[in-house]
Amino acid sequence: MSSTENYEKARGRAEVKYAFFAHVGVYAAVMVLLVIVNLLTSPGTMWFVWPLMGWGLAVALHAARVYLLADRESIVDALTRRELRDSRHDGYDERR
Repeated sequence: MSSTENYEKARGRAEVKYAFFAHVGVYAAVMVLLVIVNLLTSPGTMWFVWPLMGWGLAVALHAARVYLLADRESIVDALTRRELRDSRHDGYDERR
């Protein structure tokens, strides 16, 4: 893999992580706003927990995609490169 390909892959991972942190920041800001609105308008009913849980699930799934599945993809890429390298050497023993 060339340095340009490595750079593009690293840049892509950085952009995905940046998008995730932007998602978390917007989520936090909106949730704070919803808590304030809820407490000022109807303090007897805590309705802000429903969007907090719903959107929180979306943020959790986004985190899983960014951090858990990215590792899986890099493992698959490494195995694919290994298989390609091994297939080039079929029938040839380098130790001979």
